[in-house]
Amino acid sequence: MPEPLVLAVAQPLCQAYDVDANALAHAATIRSAAARVVVFPELSLTGYELDAPAITVNDARLAPIIEACAETGTVALVGAPLQGEAGRSHIATLAIDGTGATVAYRKVWLDTTESRFSPGEPAVLVVDGWRLGLAICKDTGIAQHACDTAALGIDVYLAGTLMLPEEAAIQDARGRRIATDHQIHVAFASFAGSTGGDYGRSAGRSTIWAPTADVLAKAGPDPGDVARAILG
Repeated sequence: MPEPLVLAVAQPLCQAYDVDANALAHAATIRSAAARVVVFPELSLTGYELDAPAITVNDARLAPIIEACAETGTVALVGAPLQGEAGRSHIATLAIDGTGATVAYRKVWLDTTESRFSPGEPAVLVVDGWRLGLAICKDTGIAQHACDTAALGIDVYLAGTLMLPEEAAIQDARGRRIATDHQIHVAFASFAGSTGGDYGRSAGRSTIWAPTADVLAKAGPDPGDVARAILG
């Protein structure tokens, strides 16, 4: 077994479209989280603003996050609209560490309102021997996605999500189901506060579950909250 993994799920306050301000908020969260891996919500760098300009992994505005990761030894999983190949764009998870940013995952199961984006494929990120299966929001509600990702051989299923407050129970049920169905740790970083797409409020309550579906850590409903657990 790999060494224990310190994992955090974060829900920083997000300024609509403002990648500069949000990168600074992400950096502050990384510094305070004291975790090897910090997971952020869906589209955390822009908010759920589906017309936000897509970025690339070389975007200079990511520099504060890279610097924070270099200082703390963190891998940050950040949500962003990604400029892909041949003019395609994706709702993506970027893996950022002290050396820079890479594309870790592109959302597979898109909502009808997300038609400007193209789907990706199941993916795994390896950190310190831990195999992290990645997901974004709607993916977590599709049993096939968890099955396809688990088939890649994973220890943890991680997702950045965005849910309405009244959907918090649905989010909890999804996390427990994935944990028990596949006997893996599950962690959701859930958007808190207001954002686009008619989300005047969002659920927050980011959670980390054990393979037994027991809650290891849970944030509250407010922006700025972080939940942290040691796996292994």
